[in-house]
Amino acid sequence: MRIAMIGTGYVGLVSGACFSEFGWDVCCVDKDATKIEKLKAGEIPIFEPGLDDVVERNVKDGRLSFTTNLADAVKDADAVFIAVGTPSRRGDGHADLSYVYGAAKEIAEALDGYTVIVTKSTVPVGTGDEVEKIIRDTNPTAQFDVVSNPEFLREGAAISDFMRPDRVVIGVHGDQAKSLMGQLYRPLFLNETPIIYTARRTAELIKYAANTFLATKITFINEIADLCETLGADVQDVAKGIGLDGRIGSKFLHPGPGYGGSCFPKDTLALVRTAQTSGSPIRIVETVVAVNDDRKKKMAEKIAAAIGGDIKGKTIGILGITFKPNTDDMRDSPSLAIVPALVAKGAIVKVFDPQGMREAKHMPEFNGVVWCNNAYEAADGADVLSIVTEWNEFRALDLARIKGRMKQPVLVDLRNIYRPDDVAKAGFRYSGIGRGHLNQG
Repeated sequence: MRIAMIGTGYVGLVSGACFSEFGWDVCCVDKDATKIEKLKAGEIPIFEPGLDDVVERNVKDGRLSFTTNLADAVKDADAVFIAVGTPSRRGDGHADLSYVYGAAKEIAEALDGYTVIVTKSTVPVGTGDEVEKIIRDTNPTAQFDVVSNPEFLREGAAISDFMRPDRVVIGVHGDQAKSLMGQLYRPLFLNETPIIYTARRTAELIKYAANTFLATKITFINEIADLCETLGADVQDVAKGIGLDGRIGSKFLHPGPGYGGSCFPKDTLALVRTAQTSGSPIRIVETVVAVNDDRKKKMAEKIAAAIGGDIKGKTIGILGITFKPNTDDMRDSPSLAIVPALVAKGAIVKVFDPQGMREAKHMPEFNGVVWCNNAYEAADGADVLSIVTEWNEFRALDLARIKGRMKQPVLVDLRNIYRPDDVAKAGFRYSGIGRGHLNQG
């Protein structure tokens, strides 16, 4: 089986590497010549645990290659995956499909014999129909089928998600394409992975519905956390109490500063716009988007409130700026709203993140911050220290050492990774999410 993977971003690179791990011959294509040369040299452009080993192993074994020549990769392929970006379009929030449609046209020009074109990018319902039309109009004699095969990869756990997925969704019309896709995913049969075959439009909607539901769970528990603070209840216990109900489940019931990343923000917004355009608006999701955006802005106020509200001239330490741990992804991270708001209020903001600083140093949202080499340096002279991203190395800080470096022993834990009583015993004032009022140490 020969695969061409168009796009070497997060989805394309992980998917291509993992397909090669299955034993298939994969060629990853990208227009960025510099990126391709770095990949050929073994430099991985993203941080994803385990990805460098998978890439190195399969390049060495001759199953994985990289090129800028789309035509050469496509003409010999049995399946061509479109895994290019679909960012939110400026102005209206719809998914920008220009990269998808551009790739479809180039693929059409290079087709040679029957080929399955697979949309791996997250796209609105009906995109597969348009891709099929573009290919047909560009190359009327082409022999092909268009399939939807959405990805469900979590950043930080993408390799295991691909190799041991909860399910594989394949939106396909036609027995020949269905047979080829079944062969492509045959290695997963050993794990008894559910393979769900649906109509193409259904598969496209499944991706958006899944991400939107998870974003809704996050937003729900965040609003419950706010209520807990008002009523003096503990959201951690509430989440456990409802999460043990099998109908609800405990996953994604972790309160925090709001969801971010490459998927949830753009996918919820895209589904809202699709639903509005179709005349069937989804009010719940509209509210989720609005509440989440507002929540990120309020987190800066929460940090300021922990030391009296007026933070002009005060020093604030920030631990973690990526949208989640085990990734260097800064897209729609809560820190992009929190940090500039603190700077705008006149605070001196000191920042440390294990992986995100390389990219963040070039982002305007972080202009004027002080970059630190570790968590303890970020605490030096700080009036308040806030945990924004729950990296493992922040879970067992030496609190006595931290306190000795701070001007005021105040900890704002936006991920609830510490027990309030333990922090109070260490002499800190502690403020978490949904844990009642500020605890005095």
